[in-house]
Amino acid sequence: MLAISKTEPGIGARLVRAETPEIAKDEVLIKVHRASICGSDMSLYNWTSWAPSRIKTPLVFGHEFCGRVEEVGSATKGLKRGDFVSVESHKFCGDCIPCRGGQRHVCQNLKIIGIDTQGGFAQYARVPARCAWKHKDAKLVDIGSLMEPLGNAIYATLCEPVKGQSVVVMGCGPQGLFAIAVARASGADSVIAVEGSTFRRKLALKMGADAVVDPSNNPAAAIKKAAGKRWADGVDVVLEMSGAPPAVELGLEIVRNGGRFTAFGIPPGALSIQWSRDIVFKGIRVYGVAGREIWSTWETMDALLRSGKIDVRPVITHVYPLKDFQRGFDTMLATDKKSGKVVFEVDQ
Repeated sequence: MLAISKTEPGIGARLVRAETPEIAKDEVLIKVHRASICGSDMSLYNWTSWAPSRIKTPLVFGHEFCGRVEEVGSATKGLKRGDFVSVESHKFCGDCIPCRGGQRHVCQNLKIIGIDTQGGFAQYARVPARCAWKHKDAKLVDIGSLMEPLGNAIYATLCEPVKGQSVVVMGCGPQGLFAIAVARASGADSVIAVEGSTFRRKLALKMGADAVVDPSNNPAAAIKKAAGKRWADGVDVVLEMSGAPPAVELGLEIVRNGGRFTAFGIPPGALSIQWSRDIVFKGIRVYGVAGREIWSTWETMDALLRSGKIDVRPVITHVYPLKDFQRGFDTMLATDKKSGKVVFEVDQ
């Protein structure tokens, strides 16, 4: 099969011919339909941040993908050949304390498909049957690879209700754009986005933001003006989706006393924050979000998508055949950030 592989340490990846995976009795083989590039795939591609200390090459990477079940293991239940599935990338053990307590997304023995095990930037992928979300029909086929990252945004946004709240989304990459749509669909009173890219600011408005602020020009004052009567000495909810240190600092500054700060973006290194001033004395709630709640977030996501309350298709700005993978990564690497979600069409 064709696959995108990180064949050795260093920058880049290669399109290779690899053996089609053989599955275990509790796994399924998926004929991949679509796969999309995540920000963490860029760390792996660029060999930066956590990648050098975690990744073992060679590795077929990619953890956002969907497709048809091609083969089922002998111990698999509830799945059959031809079923259309999206993949939950968090390979959980089911036995540790978090798993037994309903927190499988932060399993103590967690492995991530496409990072710790072989992934989905390929024509075929093997996954544990317990990590396959079976779709009711083919309604979401074209956006099936987006369900894993969309789940992040849904969990980040709705770990507490946002109805009637003022919400600020820091960073309008795909995750931030998804969060805007979720907050809007869930009854937020106002949704304000903060983004430096002109292209992505336009996407933010398309996804439902009431206003979009350029972080280079006194953003705190601009957010206060945009929030208007909802300001009340700060906003109710900050969704930090970028990981950029200035965005983290700004988010902690503008969240009101007793407000909520969701930490999803991954900073490039250690942060220096005013712990007492920004967290303790303000009495804010800080939620760390890693992945999605399995499977409750997926149920919420399915309902939002199938009802039409949110539409994530505008976030897909580029679709390339798998064999043209380099164009996909080059698009993501472009400094002008004229992209949303980049998707590979695999089963052409």
